[in-house]
Amino acid sequence: MSFGRRGWRDLWKMSNPRNGDTKPPCLPRNGLVKIPTQPNGLGSASITKGTPAVKNRLCQPSSVPAILSPALAHRSDLPIPSLASPLSLATLASVSSPPGASLVGLNASEGSEQPSPERLPGSPSERQLAVDEKILNRLFWYFSACEKCVLAQVCKAWRRVLYQPKFWVGLTPVLHTKELYNILPGGEKEFVSLQGFAVRGFDGFCLVGVSDLDICEFIDNYPLSKKGVKSMSLKRSTITDAGLEVMLEQMQGVVRLELSGCNDFTEAGLWSSLNARITALSVSDCINVADDAIAAISQLLPNLTELNLQAYHVTDTALAYFTAKQGYTTHTLRLNSCWEITNHGVVNMVHSLPNLSVLSLSGCSKVTDDGVELVAENLRKLRSLDLSWCPRITDMALEYIACDLHKLEELVLDRCVRITDTGLSYLSTMSSLRSLYLRWCCQVQDFGLKHLLGMGSLRLLSLAGCPLLTTTGLSGLVQLQELEELELTNCPGATPELFKYFSQHLPCCMVIE
Repeated sequence: MSFGRRGWRDLWKMSNPRNGDTKPPCLPRNGLVKIPTQPNGLGSASITKGTPAVKNRLCQPSSVPAILSPALAHRSDLPIPSLASPLSLATLASVSSPPGASLVGLNASEGSEQPSPERLPGSPSERQLAVDEKILNRLFWYFSACEKCVLAQVCKAWRRVLYQPKFWVGLTPVLHTKELYNILPGGEKEFVSLQGFAVRGFDGFCLVGVSDLDICEFIDNYPLSKKGVKSMSLKRSTITDAGLEVMLEQMQGVVRLELSGCNDFTEAGLWSSLNARITALSVSDCINVADDAIAAISQLLPNLTELNLQAYHVTDTALAYFTAKQGYTTHTLRLNSCWEITNHGVVNMVHSLPNLSVLSLSGCSKVTDDGVELVAENLRKLRSLDLSWCPRITDMALEYIACDLHKLEELVLDRCVRITDTGLSYLSTMSSLRSLYLRWCCQVQDFGLKHLLGMGSLRLLSLAGCPLLTTTGLSGLVQLQELEELELTNCPGATPELFKYFSQHLPCCMVIE
């Protein structure tokens, strides 16, 4: 295998996507990355990196920095492939480098001997360069998860380097039911080999549409399932009380559990299966979850640090179940679309969980300004507060927030339709606020934006869907020179001319159109 003209050009293209007409592949908004089908029987799967920052970014250019020398950068005679299609061994590793080309950031002692002008393509040293593990170990850090999956198919040497667990930290494979089995010639089903995932050391999985039997098969076939898996997510699955109990009994390493769209387990299943080792629990869109489920969670999980809950039938009573132990350990509580929660529930919450640093009341439509006042007065450690889709919140709530929550760094007010410019004037006094979301706040106008121009701490600002903002008002945001991300999706005042203006005056800010 030699590293020739086409191969170097391919790598240069990946590191500089803007230098050509080929655009990098668009990452889906939900952060899912499709793994190409692999020849070792693993089938296809998905990898997700579920951070809010990823979800807010659309179709970004590749983050790969310039990895080749300026001498190579100006070679215009080399063909440029697209990352949208798999890269072949011929295009990545069968050509020689031009004279003087080297990998930036590597000393001569760390890599292979630099090629001389007299050296012919395909020489032994060039072939050695293409499989030098010291170089590859540093080079592969610059690629996304999707690109690593493609590069691992180039050759055995590249796969051996790429299959090191360090390249896959923080990523979660997503396996659907149909991807767990191979159909044999006789029509029988055979569970796929998960050895490739084990080699890469994945300690978390998301299983979609699985049954109790599928989970048992997964436990039996994944070598790390007993102790090595720390996080499990089950989505749209038919797991029953018995399956949930077996899973948590067998998988002794699980400390993070997510159940989403699972309608076959009951509150009794939670009472029989939840284990004190669980520190993070997410339950959403499960129809059998109500107040008794919260009672089970509060009594069986004394070390709970994070609870994410979307349950339409949970009432104010449930928020009084938390114990003094959880009041000390629990720092994150997200109550999303808990429609029955009122200000009385907020009273119970702030007294039971006084050490919260992250709180979401998104979609808790019965919570009013008085509830926010209780939060602001009692939860002074809050760093993130989400009040999106709370239609009863007014400017008064923002005054309470600005007066008492001096450590707040993130505030989400999406669809708070009663927020006006007056409320933004209160927020302008918050020196710690770094992220502010005002999506579809239909009463915010240009005058309100002027209050934000003095907030030097702001790094992220979302004004998507604000219909009253004009081009003139938006142009004033260039005063926020420290801004790193600005979202103007579905904003009538955001014109092509404005985006060009931002590119000139906010060069370090990513503007989402």
